[in-house]
Amino acid sequence: MVYNCRLWHSVGQGWTNRARAPAGSNRGILLSHEAQKAIARQSLLLRSLPEQHVETLLSHAIWRQYDRGETIFLQEETAQAIHVVLAGWVKLFRMTPTGAEAVVSVFTRGDSFGEAVALRNVPYPVSAEAVSACDVMHIPSPILISLMKEDPEIGISILAATFTHLHSLVAQLEQLKAQTGAQRVAEFLLNLCDTDAGECEVSLPYDKMLIAGRLGMKPESLSRAFSRLKAVGVKINRNHAVISDIALLRDYAESDPAENWGR
Repeated sequence: MVYNCRLWHSVGQGWTNRARAPAGSNRGILLSHEAQKAIARQSLLLRSLPEQHVETLLSHAIWRQYDRGETIFLQEETAQAIHVVLAGWVKLFRMTPTGAEAVVSVFTRGDSFGEAVALRNVPYPVSAEAVSACDVMHIPSPILISLMKEDPEIGISILAATFTHLHSLVAQLEQLKAQTGAQRVAEFLLNLCDTDAGECEVSLPYDKMLIAGRLGMKPESLSRAFSRLKAVGVKINRNHAVISDIALLRDYAESDPAENWGR
């Protein structure tokens, strides 16, 4: 089957029009193409698909490398693709009428985004920006739509990815409603740990201003939260956090918020 994959190149048409990094440049993470494809295959979007469909999607994908602060797409641009992060971090955000930035989500290796709008050819409700050097794969919408007509399993994979995003947003809403700021920071740190007990040292994955935005806090509130967490064995040193007792921090994150207002 020949797939119709027209990509717009006129000025202002988004990521398809943005210059690619030249070979050997210092942009992005600079993973090898084989490494990029291996990560893409393990993404939620692709890992359950038949091999022939995965090969089709990978062969038509656009592979981009972004520097920190580089725009991937802008709010109100027409969605033309589904995006998969292969390395680094990407944030989705909206600009409020007052000009403030509201962080909606932050994605990393293996995460996909833009599924719902890409298949409807409607404007993005958010902007996407690289918050670190990153590699991103873009799968053009026409390819996905053509494959969905051929095999409904494609649609099920897209629905699964969309449901994951919905579940994440519900969890964020629950955090905002049911936890103090310090508890949200505690849970954020716990999610970075690669062990379930004992002591752990983690690197903060992106700058503290973005962490604050991701957790629905102001930067000064984040600083106060870090100070409160000293009482449960957390020490922050620049972009590292040392957690002396994971179980103690988890108990704090899961405790009744009313018990923690003064802590």
